[in-house]
Amino acid sequence: MVSVAIFDYGAGNIFSLKNSLEREGATVEVITTFDKPNHYSGLLLPGVGNFDPAIKSIHDNSQIEFKDFVKDNTPVLGICLGMEMFFEKSEEGIERGLNVIDGEVIELPSTMKIPHMGWNNLEIKKPGKILDGVNNNSWVYFVHSFRVKPVSSDVITAESDYGIKVPAVVEKNNFFGTQFHPEKSGKIGSLMIKNFLEECKR
Repeated sequence: MVSVAIFDYGAGNIFSLKNSLEREGATVEVITTFDKPNHYSGLLLPGVGNFDPAIKSIHDNSQIEFKDFVKDNTPVLGICLGMEMFFEKSEEGIERGLNVIDGEVIELPSTMKIPHMGWNNLEIKKPGKILDGVNNNSWVYFVHSFRVKPVSSDVITAESDYGIKVPAVVEKNNFFGTQFHPEKSGKIGSLMIKNFLEECKR
């Protein structure tokens, strides 16, 4: 059995994410600091909250730095806000991001209804570990007002198109991110969570 942690920024309900992980056989612990030894096989940064308070909750509450906690061997899944935090900075706030992927987070264009909410299909650009078994044009559920803008497109494994191309899945080393919510995306989302847990077992 694989043991994973969800980092709780204190911003909202993470019940559905915890449930979806447990349905796939994971043991799940909700944590609020990185001060205990990392005995987890994986870490999840959920998609609930705002950029600055979430970043502060990671930096201010822990003696151990995020990068020192996960190093290069703990798989990390960032969902929506959690993925946005991987980057250097965000137009949503002034705090520095976790800076594990080069690039920034920018607001969706004002021509769109914000927040963007609803189901959109994935355009798979290249193979990815959490996309294993996911068909091109699979539908997933988004709720967001911002999008990531990586320096290198090499980290983007899938996009969605709603007038503009939005990076939907990114992967770099042990970091995996989805702009959408896999825990709200039915069978396709469950498959991605299962794929992430398989990475955690390696």
